[in-house]
Amino acid sequence: MSQNISLKDAERKVFRTAHNDGLWDIFLGCFFLEFAITPLLSTSLGDFWSSAVFIPILLLVYLMIRLVRKNVIKPRIGVVKFGRSRINKLKKFSFVMLVVNIIAAILGFIVAMNFRRIAGETIPLILGMIFLIGFSIAAYFLDFSRLYLYGLLAALSPLVGEWLFINGIASHHGFPIAFGTTAGVMIIVGLVIFLRLLHNNPILIEAISPGEK
Repeated sequence: MSQNISLKDAERKVFRTAHNDGLWDIFLGCFFLEFAITPLLSTSLGDFWSSAVFIPILLLVYLMIRLVRKNVIKPRIGVVKFGRSRINKLKKFSFVMLVVNIIAAILGFIVAMNFRRIAGETIPLILGMIFLIGFSIAAYFLDFSRLYLYGLLAALSPLVGEWLFINGIASHHGFPIAFGTTAGVMIIVGLVIFLRLLHNNPILIEAISPGEK
């Protein structure tokens, strides 16, 4: 029994090490940056295009992350293969997060399309709950405790933004300030983790003697 527990703990640590490169923190930050910038673009681009313009940007960021992970991260930490239990857990996580992300995307689109007609705290509450639930699920399945903090920040963002808006401190329901702060925290944390990984895991270059050419 103790051996099984130790193996699970070891696999959990290896999984966290292999995926704790900060790149997904940066991607999440870019995603929430959309909520901060979209309201500012709605006047010039319209509600629909101010949101749609971020789709290719997020796809580009995602592709860049895949390339960096393949060409920069893997040469430093290698490739890790996990057992069936971890793979099944990731499959369950992927399905649950797919559902949550679809709901969040639909709600986010509705918020963007009806930004000027939003009244009260109903939508901010629902949006905050979806963020909190989504991040909590991810934190549980991926064993990343800081995702709970991200979930709390994301959940508070629409509520804090609405409070700023009601009290006349910020425009656009406070989204640029609240979500901009949340996105900034995620991106900065991701960059720190990424740069620390590069510093602690340099690529070793074998010395070549003068005769070996």
